[in-house]
Amino acid sequence: MFDLNLTLPISNPTWIFFLVLAIILFAPMVLERLRIPHIIGMILAGVAIGEHGFNILERDSSFELFGKVGLYYIMFLAGLEMDMEDFKKNKSKGIVFGLLTFVIPMALGIWSGMELLGFGFTTSILLASMYASHTLITYPIVSRYGLSKLKSVNITIGGTVVTVTLALIVLAVISGMYKGDTSGIFWVIMGTKVALLTIFIMVVFPIIGRKFFRNYSDSIMQFVFVLAMVFLGGGLMELVGMEGILGAFLAGLVLNRLIPHVSPLMNRLEFVGNALFIPYFLIGVGMIIDVNSMFTGGTALKVAVVMTVVATFSKWLAAFITQKIYRMERNERSMIFGLSNAQAAATLAAVLVGNQIIMENGEKLLNDEVLNGTVVMILLTCIISSLVTERSARRFALEEKVKFDAGATESDPDVNAGRHLPEQILIPVANPETTENLVNLALLVRDTKLARSLVALNVITDSRNIQERKQVGEKNLEKAVKVAASADVEVTPVTRYDINVATGITHAVEEYGATNLVIGLHYKSNIIDSFFGNLTEGLLKGTFREVMIARYLMPVASVRKIHVAVPAKAEYETGFVKWVEHLSRMASQLSCGLIFYGEVSTLNYVKEVASKFSAATLSSYVILERWNDFEQIKQKMYHSHLAVVISARRGSISYDASFEKLPSQIAKYFSDSNLIVLYPEQFAQSEDMVSFSDPMGHNESQHYDKAREWLTGLFKSEESSEEESFQE
Repeated sequence: MFDLNLTLPISNPTWIFFLVLAIILFAPMVLERLRIPHIIGMILAGVAIGEHGFNILERDSSFELFGKVGLYYIMFLAGLEMDMEDFKKNKSKGIVFGLLTFVIPMALGIWSGMELLGFGFTTSILLASMYASHTLITYPIVSRYGLSKLKSVNITIGGTVVTVTLALIVLAVISGMYKGDTSGIFWVIMGTKVALLTIFIMVVFPIIGRKFFRNYSDSIMQFVFVLAMVFLGGGLMELVGMEGILGAFLAGLVLNRLIPHVSPLMNRLEFVGNALFIPYFLIGVGMIIDVNSMFTGGTALKVAVVMTVVATFSKWLAAFITQKIYRMERNERSMIFGLSNAQAAATLAAVLVGNQIIMENGEKLLNDEVLNGTVVMILLTCIISSLVTERSARRFALEEKVKFDAGATESDPDVNAGRHLPEQILIPVANPETTENLVNLALLVRDTKLARSLVALNVITDSRNIQERKQVGEKNLEKAVKVAASADVEVTPVTRYDINVATGITHAVEEYGATNLVIGLHYKSNIIDSFFGNLTEGLLKGTFREVMIARYLMPVASVRKIHVAVPAKAEYETGFVKWVEHLSRMASQLSCGLIFYGEVSTLNYVKEVASKFSAATLSSYVILERWNDFEQIKQKMYHSHLAVVISARRGSISYDASFEKLPSQIAKYFSDSNLIVLYPEQFAQSEDMVSFSDPMGHNESQHYDKAREWLTGLFKSEESSEEESFQE
């Protein structure tokens, strides 16, 4: 009945494409658990299915085609995602650092290639250019901490533009050498052609782009136009005898200003690349790598070690010299080194091009040992970069003072300056039994002076009983409107259809400019269900606005005292002032006591902020050796009291290992209590997608936690921990 005559390696195009798509689909699920960067994981998947692994797939012409497209796509996105405004802010310093982080790796790379690895001069130059380039894969860490405006960050971004461009020029020149003669006239002609073509791309492409985007708004046409410009740039560069990836990178740079980083077109460009072209390319790279050669007594392991050490040391030395020239602090040097150490996109492009160049003696310009060593170098430099950037960002966050005007009051605009948006509270309603309490909670914490309406949301997902669910949702919305109307507050009822509830809420947050969410606590449906449930966990990943997760066993208005557990370093979170203000409003409205529990240094900040709000006289403070000593807090609570636990998203400054046990502790001590788990607002991007142009994906804040803690403890200098006395 079926022709099951399948032999390995599989050569049928249908099955090849299916298996590649299956890898692209399922590999990220496994990689997330193993804490492996996506770019390395896809390459390892290619190793496993290639001829040097289990020999499952044949590397046919589709890998050649998609590999070429993916390679261009990586370089195009590298140019497109450069922040040119940040480059302009510290242009001169960025250029100096860019030259240093190019020249130093080039010098050390050429020396190590010739003296330590025994390569020829040309091979050593190309190898050194791989060290010189770097990829800003840890920039999302900086964004999460709200440190993107730091001088050290801007200098690194500027230097990245310089060094990547120079490294690609070196690659293109060396590649061009093997496409023609190397006489003096050759260099003159090539230099002239490359200069003229670069000017043409930099001048003409933006003019064409502006006219096209001005006259055509169709999303498909815009997407195809951008791709056409990318491959036009690459094709023209190949026509003059250079490597096409330089043209793709230049196309990304010149189209940078025409395509906003937050736009539907940018989303489509990243989506298509990350969903198909780039992972297809990475898998194809893995299929040509022979991992066995690393352990068969050859020099592959030596090559990998030398490459990693030279690349890392040269980047550190460039950061060190930059620090000394501009008299910067040690932590600024660490930030520059952390951001600039990771090797990924341009490095991978260079080694593949070099591996395909055949010299006159019949050998490859960059042999397979260099190809294998490059994969190891990418993995290790990504790890080091992640650890150093995370550590440096935390230091910067700890050094910053809480931005709070000592003379400000609750109504002063400076108090609310961190919000960026006017306060807007969103209340997802799904359970008629909790709707009233959630609306009442929102009424207690809202800023009455703004007189803004609340937004009540009902999300409907695909279901067989969709009409029934729609009717139930409309009743919940109607109830929310009535509850708020009794307090003379308007409610905007919203019904939206979406793929799932968490996505629907996240989209509504952006559409209505919500700054705060008030949701009900999930009730576990079975023993394997998580404490917060998939909805809440998905919502916390999808938005970084303040989220109140509430469970009331009695009416909100009946609360007589509020007990607040505050974690150490909570004062360094972006939303610190906001949540203190909200709890102060609640205590003031209810005329109930407000007790803060925590460590002495954190409570000092809480007291300073809380003293400016209307509940200052209602507030008291209790010092705990451990902020999560919930047993001691529980002993002081009664049925009419409310427990508030200030939590933190993973990777935030106040997050530590103790939060892993938080759900079980809350379930143990507050199972029969009124409860709010509050997640403060953070600086962060709300998208959490798998990205191969951002090779670390969303794991950059999670993986290698233990390694980071070990290294931090190893190098951390002893500091005196003398605390100021706390006055209650």
